[in-house]
Amino acid sequence: MGGSSRHLARRAAIQALYQWEMTQQSRLEIEKHFLADDSLKKSDIEYFHELIREIPRLVEELDTNLTPYIDRSISLVDPVERAVLRLATYEMLHHPEIPYRVVLNEAIELSKTFGSDNGYRFVNGILDKMGAEIRSVEAAAGQ
Repeated sequence: MGGSSRHLARRAAIQALYQWEMTQQSRLEIEKHFLADDSLKKSDIEYFHELIREIPRLVEELDTNLTPYIDRSISLVDPVERAVLRLATYEMLHHPEIPYRVVLNEAIELSKTFGSDNGYRFVNGILDKMGAEIRSVEAAAGQ
């Protein structure tokens, strides 16, 4: 599966994670809804499943990793930007095969698509600082 199929999986996952957090619906119910939609047809469905299964399961770990880089409580971060930050943190921690810059660029793109006007700047600042530490060797190499 190419990068575009992963990008489509991330797009759908952001929407599903937002819905999960805002409605408190079960992850399985939300997943069923998204799978019934034809827009997932060209996406990496396995990756979509992984993201919406693992991010809610690991939400405390992800938030703990984000906290040192955010100047406010994670609960005060815009819900779309919070979903993007959690997804990117998950990828940085659990998918070392995905280059740091790809994680960062995808997060910025998702923030521009779904977030507030300048939300991508906030997301970029947080992930840049976090990535420089979590992926220090890769970040130092400029990758």
